[in-house]
Amino acid sequence: MCIRISWHNGETVGKLDDTPTARKLFTTLAYAATANTWGDEVYFSVPVRSDLERDAEQVVATGTICFWVKGQSLAIPFGPTPASRSDKCRLVIRVNPVGKLEGDARVLEPVCAGDAI
Repeated sequence: MCIRISWHNGETVGKLDDTPTARKLFTTLAYAATANTWGDEVYFSVPVRSDLERDAEQVVATGTICFWVKGQSLAIPFGPTPASRSDKCRLVIRVNPVGKLEGDARVLEPVCAGDAI
């Protein structure tokens, strides 16, 4: 399951894993949202509800597409966040990893809070 995430000046492609949350996300495509940023992370609301899965994590690899259960949002870190203790991507809380961006996740760096995504 491939997805395209686009904003005014760019786009990226990601591949979703075969998880219950990823399948829910895929069936709701396409939709628009407003981007938010938190350190080197972009996140935005999605029209999906899901429970925390067994493989939920708080520290993930750069470019991991994550579903934030409490915030009903996709969170995609491309570097350290304010919660990071080193150069690792640490999210504010455990999330469901649902996929991975293809290519360099730093492509998200120009996305600003308030951008349509």
